[in-house]
Amino acid sequence: MSVQPTEKVYVEILKKIKAIIVEDRLQAGDKLPSERELSDRLNAGRSSVREALRALELLGLIETRRGEGTFIREATGHRLVEVLASFILNDEKARQDLQETRYIVIKDCVELIVMRVTPLELNHLKKLIQQFEQSSKEKVNEICRRFEKNVIQSCGNHLLYRLYVELTGYGSSLQRKDSNWSPEMCIEVLTLLKDKDAQKLTDLLSKQNDALNAIE
Repeated sequence: MSVQPTEKVYVEILKKIKAIIVEDRLQAGDKLPSERELSDRLNAGRSSVREALRALELLGLIETRRGEGTFIREATGHRLVEVLASFILNDEKARQDLQETRYIVIKDCVELIVMRVTPLELNHLKKLIQQFEQSSKEKVNEICRRFEKNVIQSCGNHLLYRLYVELTGYGSSLQRKDSNWSPEMCIEVLTLLKDKDAQKLTDLLSKQNDALNAIE
C-alpha cells in the first residue's frame, strides 16, 4: 500500500519538471536548472528529483555531462535518423513521400495551433522575428527553423510534434532546404496566428508545399 503514494509523488515531479521546461522556454541543447534548484522550485526532496531526472535520461530526453550539468536532448537523440536516411531515402519516391507526410503532419497541427497558441508563445515568436534584422544569413536560417519548431510545438500534442521532429530530421539528413521557412513566411504565419485564421494558414502551407514540389 505504501507504493502508490511514492508513485504519485514521482509522477507529479516529472510533470512539474516538464512545466519548468515550458515555463523557462528551454530548447534542445539548453541546460536544465541544477538538482538543488529544481528541488527548491518543486519543494521536493533531492532524492526524488534525482530519480525523476534519471527516468528522463533513460528515456533519452535529457543528458548529463560531467562537470557541466544536465541538458535537454533533441527528440531524435541519436544518429539513427541520419543512417536510415542514407539508405532508405536514396530514391526520388521516398523523398516525395517524406515531403508529403511532413506536410500532412504540419497541416493537421494547424487547427490545434490556432486554438491553443498562447499570448506568451506568440510573444516569443515575435521576439524571434525581431532578430532577423540584426542577424547574418546563416543565423536567420537558424531562427527560421526555431520559429517553425516553436509554432508546431504550440499545437499542444506531443505525439504530433515528435512525428514532425522525426520527419524534419530525415529532411535535414538529406541537407534539404524544406525544413525551415523563409523570414517572409515566418512573418505571415505569425500574423495569421494572431488573427486565428486557420484557413489562410492552411492555404499558405499548401502553397509552400506546392512550390517545394515544383522545385524537385
